[in-house]
Amino acid sequence: MPQPPSSEIQPFTADRLSQVRTFTSLTDEALRVRAVTAARDKDLAELWGLTLAYLTSDTSAGVKTSSHTLRAYRKGVEVLVEHAQANAWNLLHPARREPSVYVATLTTSGLKPATVLARIAAASALYRALRWAGATDADPFADVKRPKDRTKGIVKNPPYRQTFVQAMLNEADPQERVLLLLLAHAGLRIAEALALTWADLDPSARRLRVQHGKGDKARMVPLSAKLREALTEWQNERTAQPKDRVLVLRAYSSAYERLQKLALRAGVEHEFRGFHAGRKYAGTQLYAATKDFTRVAGFLGHEQVDTTRRYVEVPEDDLEDIVEHFR
Repeated sequence: MPQPPSSEIQPFTADRLSQVRTFTSLTDEALRVRAVTAARDKDLAELWGLTLAYLTSDTSAGVKTSSHTLRAYRKGVEVLVEHAQANAWNLLHPARREPSVYVATLTTSGLKPATVLARIAAASALYRALRWAGATDADPFADVKRPKDRTKGIVKNPPYRQTFVQAMLNEADPQERVLLLLLAHAGLRIAEALALTWADLDPSARRLRVQHGKGDKARMVPLSAKLREALTEWQNERTAQPKDRVLVLRAYSSAYERLQKLALRAGVEHEFRGFHAGRKYAGTQLYAATKDFTRVAGFLGHEQVDTTRRYVEVPEDDLEDIVEHFR
């Protein structure tokens, strides 16, 4: 069963911008010296702080970089620093073959290709941060060979099944029903679901508005009858203002733990795979009805249809009836 993010590894505190300013407020020379010192000492806290400052202040996602992405980068930086400590790396001037050996070490440790790729992405982010700080010109992971993951993502992490969703709904309290249906019927990302306010809902038009989706893009999403019913039931239990968030749950980890416990109560804990499988369920249901990846992409808030293809489970035998009547 997937585990929630470790509470022992915090990618950032609540005051993230304050952390970032400890680096961005420095002069160029002071920043360079601090980065050089952190790399020399292999100081994980400093190196992560530097990477966080770079990701927040000098990338296209910037301050809107998701907590999920930051956790992945934080873990990757930690793994690289531990490897560097154990193998006496000079982080600022790694030997030419060291990055390839690092990747080989990750691969032979039994990690899945997707996890190895995530570790490489984090290592690359650290070196971009070091170059941003003026500490080095090294880009050791630019040409490193990356493992190929030939297993489709939809196979490794398929959508939830209808039986799972129904079992969860049967045991859910009003807030849990809303959370589950925002994922499995509205297809929202967990960050979008947690940010949703009552003002974003338009029950008369049977839709909701995602104000700030991925890439800060807004979109309209239709509301299913079950979701409208769940929202009404939940609203009747609360005294809320339009600006209030729909869910009392605020943190990713709190929502994860809530659904994990719900799965345990429903007797389907072995099928629980986090939030994204619910979003894939919504996309797969819509594609089954429309056979139109473009419409599903708009529904899920994907900029590229190719991304949507990785979210939708298409039956392998869905062409049999068509081919049967070829002339």
